[in-house]
Amino acid sequence: MKSNAKIWAILAVGTLLLGGCEQTATKQIQVKPPAATPVPPLDAARLPLPRPTRPIQWASLTPAVPPAMDVLVGQVQASYDAGQSAYKAGNLDKAQANFDQAVDLMLASGVPTESDPRLSKLFDDIGEAIHSDDLSAEKVDTDVDQEDAEAPAEPAPIDEIADLTLPAGDPRLALKAEKELISVRHDLPLTVNESVLQYLSFFTTTRGRAIVEHGLQRAGRYNAMIRRVLREEGVPEDLIYLAQAESAFQPDAVSRAGARGIWQFMPYRGEEYDLERTYWVDERSDPEKATRAAAHHMRDLYAIFGDWYLVMAAYNSGPGNVAKAIERTGYADFWELQKRNALPKQTQNYVPIILALALVAKDPGLYGVQVDPEKPPQIETISLEHPLSLQLAADAAGVGLDDVRLLNPQLLRNVTPNGQQFQLNLPAGTTKDFEDNIQQVPEDKQAIWRLHTAEQGETLSDIAQRYRVTVPAIEAANHLQPHALVPAGFLLNVPTAPPVVKLMHYRVQRGDTLAGIAGRFDVTVADLKRWNHIAGVQAARGTRLRIYAGGETPAAAPAKPKSAQVARSENLENVSSRSSEKPAALEHRVKPGETLYSIARQYQTTVSALRQSNPSLADRALQAGDVLTVQR
Repeated sequence: MKSNAKIWAILAVGTLLLGGCEQTATKQIQVKPPAATPVPPLDAARLPLPRPTRPIQWASLTPAVPPAMDVLVGQVQASYDAGQSAYKAGNLDKAQANFDQAVDLMLASGVPTESDPRLSKLFDDIGEAIHSDDLSAEKVDTDVDQEDAEAPAEPAPIDEIADLTLPAGDPRLALKAEKELISVRHDLPLTVNESVLQYLSFFTTTRGRAIVEHGLQRAGRYNAMIRRVLREEGVPEDLIYLAQAESAFQPDAVSRAGARGIWQFMPYRGEEYDLERTYWVDERSDPEKATRAAAHHMRDLYAIFGDWYLVMAAYNSGPGNVAKAIERTGYADFWELQKRNALPKQTQNYVPIILALALVAKDPGLYGVQVDPEKPPQIETISLEHPLSLQLAADAAGVGLDDVRLLNPQLLRNVTPNGQQFQLNLPAGTTKDFEDNIQQVPEDKQAIWRLHTAEQGETLSDIAQRYRVTVPAIEAANHLQPHALVPAGFLLNVPTAPPVVKLMHYRVQRGDTLAGIAGRFDVTVADLKRWNHIAGVQAARGTRLRIYAGGETPAAAPAKPKSAQVARSENLENVSSRSSEKPAALEHRVKPGETLYSIARQYQTTVSALRQSNPSLADRALQAGDVLTVQR
């Protein structure tokens, strides 16, 4: 019963509510909300911090920092892109400045370019851009301004023939060449088309035939060596004709752009393949070392392009230019790129020149070419650890100076390098005479003195006049009594004076360091700083440095204070009195830029004596910071 009563009560309340709804529809009732209770302000400083539910990963809160290599690549890429934009806009000066900045970034980082493929590619691209025809056309070589000039250079034949505009080829030669292709051996793809035929026809003209004959005559000196090296490095032997096109096998050939040697390496590319270039030597002119470097380079290019015609094109204009031409046209075929003028004009002619030279070289008589190849040189090698005048080497070996120079084309001066081991080539059969005769010349005089064999009726006065020295000087150098008579055939030391020190100037290039410049000119860093009033550790690019080769200056060294001289004299007297049986030993800490020869000269001793007193140098090179024992 109680449950029923509850039900009726609920229904009654529901009815009242429904009625209320109808009334609100016709009459609005305003209801005031209850007053809000004021909330006191929160003191955030007193609120407890929420505790983390798991350990905080602090590394995730640090902003991400890109790796140093990515930063470097990005900076170099930005400078290179800016240079390309300026180049396309015709602003060559700005383009050069941007490219220089890109190179400076890489050099300043100290990171080897081969350590990252992106950096290596940028290095190649920048190098090709810097040495493009437009940017290098007006450049003048200002590296060294000096009277003591380098060995004379020959112009590179490729400059003469690669830019020619030739008439159509003789179709009769095409038939000869096609027959030749069937009969001759070749390991490089050879073809005869209109471009090749044009150069084949040119090489049958008087001017063209002279170029080919000169190259094939010179080829006799290096043919066997070049083919051996190419074979050892796994590239086609017929690439030898690339060297004929580039230089006509002249180790001292230099192009307008500064490429040098049989294989015409630019400086930056030579350095990439470990060809040394200093004040004394340029290994781009070393026939065998340059051939091996060229084989490595072409093998690397084949790994990129997989086609020997494209390899030759890239050798001439750079892999970046060829890659861009392929990307722009969609053709990875040299002849298609040539047809579309996608490559520089010289490169378009470059491959046909090499193919035409190969065809002529394989059967010269077919094209009316007469060849009397030179004989390969027969040489013997001696190892030198101190500088040696080439003229003295020729005197001791009994040959002419030109004979020695011809066998050592990498030498830029008439003396071998200072402070490093050097392999000197001499004509075969002369090394015994050389070794016997050179012993009578003091080691520290071998960069200066001469040897002379007295002739019948010749007097010391005659000899002194010939070499512009005095008779007493000759007598002293040979331990002769005054007014002595020397018989015919007697070998005399001639104490010729050292070369007059000549002031040279060098303009600091990008990437140069004082240590590098000092090493190139065989002086010390301290000398460079003293001559040029440099207080810091570097010279700004563009600075014109004064340099005295060998570290000598025309001015005498300032006199020491008397007290210092007296103290030094007393010290030496004390040392000598303590040891009367053997010379006193001093210690010398090697400074950056010093060599064994410069140290020996400083203490009036010899390189051999230094090595003997310091056995640790037998199996390693001299390093800055070494402490040497010097016997006085």
